[in-house]
Amino acid sequence: MEPFIKHTGIVAPLDRADVDTDQIIPKQFLKRVERTGYGEYLFWDWRMNSDGTKRLNFVLNKSEYAGASILVARDNFGCGSSREHAAWALRDFGIRAVLAPSFADIFRENADQNGIAAVELSQEETATILHSAKSEAPLQLTVDLEEQTVSNAEGVLASFRFDSFRRTCLLEGLDRIGLTLRNLNEIKAYEHIRWPEK
Repeated sequence: MEPFIKHTGIVAPLDRADVDTDQIIPKQFLKRVERTGYGEYLFWDWRMNSDGTKRLNFVLNKSEYAGASILVARDNFGCGSSREHAAWALRDFGIRAVLAPSFADIFRENADQNGIAAVELSQEETATILHSAKSEAPLQLTVDLEEQTVSNAEGVLASFRFDSFRRTCLLEGLDRIGLTLRNLNEIKAYEHIRWPEK
């Protein structure tokens, strides 16, 4: 997993609450077992018309948000089903951080496992960034996980708390497999004691 330490990117304002995983990646695209290839289907029902053409009024289809890698949304982002494909789609599209007042717990875990920082900000801070991302597009922000800040060229806009375990895993680029493999020598030593004939 790619570590998340500090990321600077264009902010796309998705001014919606309760963005569920069925909208992030609709069910008809869940036929793959790889983690890649989902980006083109991100927010498909919102981004695309029934004939497959882009809806030009959807935020991620607007030219001023081309290449956006930070998404800002309202409360309860990632609610709905537990599909990890939602995080895969966001990451494959290029999203490295999502800023919102709250997240569904399972989505937050899936984001962590895929190198996406799910950053909780206050309602007021979120509203300010949403407004700025619309009125100052393209707005560029830096999400710094070491300092736990969100800033622009003028300075810090918000400070945030981040669970220390999740933060360490993101900073070091460790998913649960990587975390386990840090103890590989101890695992091998235990296996040798438990099954000495192997």
